[in-house]
Amino acid sequence: MIYLGIFVVLVGGFFFFIYGDNDLWKTKLPVLNYTKEFSFTDQYGKRITDQDVKGKVYVAEYFFTTCPGICPRMNNNLKGVYEKYKNKDGFAILSHTVDPEKDTVGRMKHYADSLGVNTPNWLFLTGPKDSLYNVARASYLLDDPANAQQAIDEQFIHTQFFALVDKGGRVRGIYDGLKTEEIAKLEKDISDLLKENTPQRTSVQTMMNQ
Repeated sequence: MIYLGIFVVLVGGFFFFIYGDNDLWKTKLPVLNYTKEFSFTDQYGKRITDQDVKGKVYVAEYFFTTCPGICPRMNNNLKGVYEKYKNKDGFAILSHTVDPEKDTVGRMKHYADSLGVNTPNWLFLTGPKDSLYNVARASYLLDDPANAQQAIDEQFIHTQFFALVDKGGRVRGIYDGLKTEEIAKLEKDISDLLKENTPQRTSVQTMMNQ
């Protein structure tokens, strides 16, 4: 019995050593894509780049402030996520406009204030339309890349989906922002990714973004 007990302890210690700090042991979320570099302006007029969310878990969405349909419902659901994680330094929400011509910095600030957002964890981003749309397609998988064949002035992304990005800039999930069960899963996956020890990108991964 003594030898059996020692054997069990050794085997348990072996598996803990091998898998205890292994991301696959902690989180089963797949890697869907690698995000690209970006540079936009937030509701405070501050330049925000991919470096500002490096090492953070964040949710990316696309909306427009004058949207009368799905956007208010999406952001109402996202507000619940924000309230749950707004005090986490390692978490952020990036809400990109699909209508930058109308959604100026001032309008985005007014919209953020109307939602009661008063921390830097939720940023409302505007910028060049082609850059915003390219990031939606090439980074977050929130629109069909084939749509980029149209003239930029004729394009208009209108999606109800959110993308979840881990600390290493990898897209780990896509969620329907209108469904309660999807929001619940999003919150669970955020919690898991905040605990995950995500490795830094390798040079090969960086080259994939270029």
